[in-house]
Amino acid sequence: MTDRRPLVRGAGLLVVAFVATLVILAGLFAVVSGRQPGSSGSPSAIAVAPSAAPVSPSLGVSPSGVPSATVSPQSSQAPDPVLVGAGDIADCGPSGDEETAKLLDTIEGTVFTAGDNAYPEGTAAQFKCYDETWGRFKARTRPAVGNHDYGTKGAAGYLAYFGKAAVNENGEPWYSFDLGTWHVVVLNSECSETGVGGCKTDSPQGKWLAADLAASTARCTLAIWHEPRFSSGFHGNDRTVGPFWKLLYEAGADLVVNGHDHDYERFAPQTPDGVEDRERGIREFVVGTGGTNLRKFEEIVPNSELRAAVNFGVLKLTLHPSGYDWQFIPTSGDFSDSGSAPCH
Repeated sequence: MTDRRPLVRGAGLLVVAFVATLVILAGLFAVVSGRQPGSSGSPSAIAVAPSAAPVSPSLGVSPSGVPSATVSPQSSQAPDPVLVGAGDIADCGPSGDEETAKLLDTIEGTVFTAGDNAYPEGTAAQFKCYDETWGRFKARTRPAVGNHDYGTKGAAGYLAYFGKAAVNENGEPWYSFDLGTWHVVVLNSECSETGVGGCKTDSPQGKWLAADLAASTARCTLAIWHEPRFSSGFHGNDRTVGPFWKLLYEAGADLVVNGHDHDYERFAPQTPDGVEDRERGIREFVVGTGGTNLRKFEEIVPNSELRAAVNFGVLKLTLHPSGYDWQFIPTSGDFSDSGSAPCH
């Protein structure tokens, strides 16, 4: 009898080879058509989503560029910067500066001073009293000089204490810096002092201010100096700083912060001549509440919106890209003030 096993075996091998060939061809077809072998027809995991389709920021992305199933943390956005401080601060007798320093302990941000940092004459010894309280914020402080700081010739105690933080690149005691999207100008209102050269628009400081404002591309601008153009306090209005206001107003500045009068006062936006101007005017804050003795108000001047001389405290400004929030924070008592406004 003829042995059929080789024929059967050969036929079986041909069948296996034929089936294998069909499987390979089916697999190649599936890859070309974007489907996996054995799938039910749904898009495969390697298909890339159309570029126009947005990817949720809460999803991770695989190396192939496809959103993965793993949820990643939302990216955190830095908070808008804070500028906080006051003027008329350290007196070796009263303890008001100790109280306001405790407020600053709880507030992050850049600290400003609005002049009269160390009473009564700004000597090196009197700056030691400042150092014992507000001095712990020195690394984040941008100071302004006041008339009592000039009780020492040339404000030598002030300049020695704050060093490069108190001057511009030319060594002059006025300067500017950017904070977030804001431009901040710090000026010297002691116009008659030797080395200042006055405060008129054609003075060294006036020319510097005009050039600084012209070079800035910031939408929002504020200025800090000591003696206020407008005040209902003991000293009242100071016309000598009017040229500062004129230059700032023409440049579209938003805020001015001063000290000198030992009280808190908020003004409506106004022109350099004291005319209310809600569209283009500059809002002024007087915040001489940093620690030395408070004084009562005298004659209430036009456009004064709110005032108090009952609490030490600090002014906190939160600087948004297109506006600002203000808050007067007292060391004690019920008086406070807060609000918001857009930039020009």
